[in-house]
Amino acid sequence: MEPRKVFINSAGRLRSGWRLVVFVLAYLLFLFLFTSAVRVVYAGAIYFAPGVRLGLYVGDVVYRLIILASSLAAGYVCARLLEGLPWRSLGLSLHAGWFRDLLVGSAIGIASLAFAAAIATAGGGLGFMFSPAGILPQVAKTLVLSGVLFVIAALAEEALFRGYSLQTLTRARLAVLGVVLTSVPFAAVHLQNPNVAQGFTFVNTALAGVWLAVAYLRTRSLWFPLGVHWAWNWALGSLFGLPVSGITRIAPHPLLQATDLGPAWLTGGSYGIEGGLACTITLVVSTLFIWHTRLVSASEEMRRLTSQENPADPNLVVSPVPQTNAGTAE
Repeated sequence: MEPRKVFINSAGRLRSGWRLVVFVLAYLLFLFLFTSAVRVVYAGAIYFAPGVRLGLYVGDVVYRLIILASSLAAGYVCARLLEGLPWRSLGLSLHAGWFRDLLVGSAIGIASLAFAAAIATAGGGLGFMFSPAGILPQVAKTLVLSGVLFVIAALAEEALFRGYSLQTLTRARLAVLGVVLTSVPFAAVHLQNPNVAQGFTFVNTALAGVWLAVAYLRTRSLWFPLGVHWAWNWALGSLFGLPVSGITRIAPHPLLQATDLGPAWLTGGSYGIEGGLACTITLVVSTLFIWHTRLVSASEEMRRLTSQENPADPNLVVSPVPQTNAGTAE
């Protein structure tokens, strides 16, 4: 192979593997810059107003917004400079059908979580009762505030793992490799959460990465996986009162109060349902449903922006976009 071909592909662009490396480095750079800026602003606020302190909720929101901003900034810079693609290639523009994708994804996320809870309940592992009527105002507050946080957190993770990194490999027709390379780190970062369930936490979170990657590939847009992702977490913590990846503080007053009766291999124990077999079964079933459903599809514009390399020279001949199902991993 010629030395140039190690770096440049037939479309005259930097090869996808190198683009992925550049994206990771750009993300880390933006993460450092945005985090430093926020710290400077916060330090200044404390200096001029010593009584100012960020609460736990606001701190969580700011932390997720930093990840979101870093992911989108790095993704846009790489898409524009390395591939000559516009912002809308990242899948977060208000393209045709975006709101429907979000709504359908949200419905699937809630239904999937309900299915997992039903499996665990049928196996005698979970019991539920409604929260007392006297705390309904607190329940309403939890539903709203946790919903905002879950949307921001899910969007941040989608932009990082199903954003440019998966998209650029998909354009290189390496979607399957992209799913693996994004799902494994997605699972690895969750191993830092409290109450990790040995084995199940990594396997289920990696399966969740595949689940969400398939949701992206079906629409070539982040709105659909965003809906699936945030709604699953919201239903898990705020509706069913179960730990969200080992965390319980996000939804202090859920609609339902859950009792874990075990065994932990089914229910996930203190990590929550994501650490048990009920979740494993659900993710497999839901992934197959998303792959085959006709409820969503990719628009022609999004398919064009994500199905092939964008040639650096308009005179270069590249293979046409295959006219297959929108979810096919090229």
